[in-house]
Amino acid sequence: MRADRLISLLLIIQSRGKVSAGTLAEELEVSERTIYRDIDALTTAGIPVYGEPGPDGGYALLDNYRTRLTGLTESELRALFLLDIPEPLIKLGIGQELKTALLKLSTSLNRDSLVDEMKIHRRIYLDSAWWQQEEEPAPHLRTLYRAVMENRRIDIRYRMPFPGDIHLRVEPYGLVAKAGDWYLVYAHQEKIRARRVLSLTDVSIFDDSFERPADFNLTAFWQEWCRLHEEHFTAYTAFVRIAPDFLPIVQRKFGESVRARMNSAIPDPQGYLCTELPFETLEAAREFVLACGRGVEVLEPIALRASVIDFAEQTVSLYVKQTMGTFRQ
Repeated sequence: MRADRLISLLLIIQSRGKVSAGTLAEELEVSERTIYRDIDALTTAGIPVYGEPGPDGGYALLDNYRTRLTGLTESELRALFLLDIPEPLIKLGIGQELKTALLKLSTSLNRDSLVDEMKIHRRIYLDSAWWQQEEEPAPHLRTLYRAVMENRRIDIRYRMPFPGDIHLRVEPYGLVAKAGDWYLVYAHQEKIRARRVLSLTDVSIFDDSFERPADFNLTAFWQEWCRLHEEHFTAYTAFVRIAPDFLPIVQRKFGESVRARMNSAIPDPQGYLCTELPFETLEAAREFVLACGRGVEVLEPIALRASVIDFAEQTVSLYVKQTMGTFRQ
């Protein structure tokens, strides 16, 4: 572990020019005392590291101690540094490896390019997390990654909506990260399936291996699986009347399929447009319609329209009672 840290420390200093002990400690998640010992180890090994005292000081390498990479332009390297380590790769346990690889690439930049790279990195930040997305641990992810890479059979256990667990021995074909969640793609009884990693309650890896089908394409399978999944979970359809100022909101919410349908529909003289909208359930449709207020009116099904009226009346009743109570006080 210390050897890996020494390499990372050397690469950080080499890529940034001069780095303080505090910054190195924070970057490598160790104490400053450990950094001092690591610097001594590097100098003992003959690495020309020197320190500069003072508030602007730090550790640096002699200018002639640099390695160079070929085949990449400086603009291509700078584009790489705009990418942060994706959260799914950190969960997978290979975030540090990617970070070290980027550090190795950065050593090919000359000093002027390094200044430019750091300037860009201070001004552009990519945040791929969703709003109000809670961090959920995935304790079995690294075991699954090992099984996928080594073609090892595994036992998985997951909980069903009804009482009881399902236990299967499967062949893991791949892992897919979608919208912050990891999914396991596996074969069981000659059928290929996908399951959310967070739904797995237990995973055991075995020594016996399996042969992956030579023609299996993970990307093609996943795209088809997503298409079928969306078809299955958008089985509830509502016929609605949309106000003119809500048309862009509905188009952004439902995407291309609904946008094409809305563009072919003819609005009434007031600009209102009637069309079908797909939802997973009645509850999901009701939640969307209530959030839109006067902007979206349910015409059919009658059950959805009645449910929206019921919830709206409950909301009005609640606020009227609270408001009248405040006035009496």
